[in-house]
Amino acid sequence: MDGNGRWARRRGMPRFFGHKRGVDALVRTVQACADRGIKYLTVFAFSSENWKRPSDEVSGLMGLVLVAVSKYLSKLAGEGVRIRIVGDRGAVSDKVRAAWQHAEAATAHNTRITLSVAFNYGGRWDIVQACQQAIRSGVAADALDEATLARFMAMSYAPDPDLFIRTGGEVRISNFLLWQVAYAELVFSDVLWPDFGEADLDAAIAAFSGRDRRFGGVKTDAAVPPSPELAAARGP
Repeated sequence: MDGNGRWARRRGMPRFFGHKRGVDALVRTVQACADRGIKYLTVFAFSSENWKRPSDEVSGLMGLVLVAVSKYLSKLAGEGVRIRIVGDRGAVSDKVRAAWQHAEAATAHNTRITLSVAFNYGGRWDIVQACQQAIRSGVAADALDEATLARFMAMSYAPDPDLFIRTGGEVRISNFLLWQVAYAELVFSDVLWPDFGEADLDAAIAAFSGRDRRFGGVKTDAAVPPSPELAAARGP
């Protein structure tokens, strides 16, 4: 969800106002994905590298977590959204951890769409922590294959993503879901995240629909079909 700071700067506002508008864009996007039959949406809210940002911006982002849970949790819960947090929880405050736990518990029964929020997350961290968990679980080195390691990844509960969207005009992955996006289709949008809307989501899905997904195999007459979730989003 890139471009919050630039969105604010272009309007002569502090970066924090861009992050606030970014939360609104997130809620719109969750609703749009649910309406299109998409079952899993994962968003990169705060990376393990974002601690390097100015302290006032980091503090504002932590406070925004509390505001967002207070403002939007009931709405999302009522619309069938299940919220899950992925990332290293050790570095955040007790208040933020408690807010996450409340959001997860309040939505644990929902099945319409799972919203995974990657917070204090990094793809390299995810792979390392998965290896550490596998070792602690007693997995022998010779028994550690891709399928086994995948069980220890932070998002082992979800299928690998079909479609990866980055907003804001940057063309890189930035340490997000490195393991999981191995065969995802990548779409880079120039739209700044606070302005991202349904038309931009539909454009990304349309771009995905035109891709020939081979998963390392040879080209065939028909592309590999997308997951049922994106097929439902795309329509007949």
